[in-house]
Amino acid sequence: MSISIQHISKSYEDVTALKDISFEVKEGELFGLIGPDGAGKTTLFRILTTLLFADEGTATVAGYDVVDNYKDIRNHVGYMPGRFSLYQDLTVEENLTFFATIFGTTIEENYDLIKDIYVQIEPFKNRRAGKLSGGMKQKLALSCALIHKPNVLFLDEPTTGVDPVSRKEFWEMLKRLQKKGITMLVSTPYMDEAALCDRIALIQDGAILEIDTPQEIIKHYPKKIYDIKANNMYELILYLNEYQYNHSVYPFGEFIHYTDKRDDFNPDELVQFLKDKGLENITIQPTATTIEDTFMELAR
Repeated sequence: MSISIQHISKSYEDVTALKDISFEVKEGELFGLIGPDGAGKTTLFRILTTLLFADEGTATVAGYDVVDNYKDIRNHVGYMPGRFSLYQDLTVEENLTFFATIFGTTIEENYDLIKDIYVQIEPFKNRRAGKLSGGMKQKLALSCALIHKPNVLFLDEPTTGVDPVSRKEFWEMLKRLQKKGITMLVSTPYMDEAALCDRIALIQDGAILEIDTPQEIIKHYPKKIYDIKANNMYELILYLNEYQYNHSVYPFGEFIHYTDKRDDFNPDELVQFLKDKGLENITIQPTATTIEDTFMELAR
């Protein structure tokens, strides 16, 4: 295994950040850690990259123990933190040269690894990093994390704060890197990105809810989900929560996602209930289950 985590726990005074976390990431796998802000993702990343000690448990990365072999790990992993942490007063090229020098290499030596990424920002190599757009900062940070040719790459919420086009481009870059044999552990609060991973771990309040492929996790969802709309969406939520047979009710884009407690649910009954409450233009239709639906159910 490229990453092995066994019973890791971590607390900050009275706050428990991680609760008995265990999972493994295979070599060459693109593994997603999916959960909202405050779920414990960054704490786990800092433990795995030797920046923080766990209170309990053990972990190995690229075959090295995170406590006993921390120097070896730092030479074999790349880490892209959630916040842009490069030197804003240095240019693009100066930042990349700096990180290459730290690891005893050069841009030229490992240029083939970063070429597909760096070529997009190379025209701006003399621009200071602080003056780059969000998408360019993202590409520069990834290039700096890769310049020493790591075996394992940690990416902590790498697409937070960037536009949808840059997000899509970034995941395409990760897929190309995976073909080069690099193991990747990616954390994200975006449920739609979960489907792009080989396997995922859903995490909430420091605890793992489920680990599997995105497809298998969706298959395990126990209920049929319905998209519901009406002329007043605020009142629709209130009335659906009042409905005695509701199992779950929450906003999802332009709809409300609704599940019913009964196996023999008849949508016409719910439509009549909502009409009696004064709502109009009511539509109810079955919809496909998503990772977000599964997460909401597991987190109940």
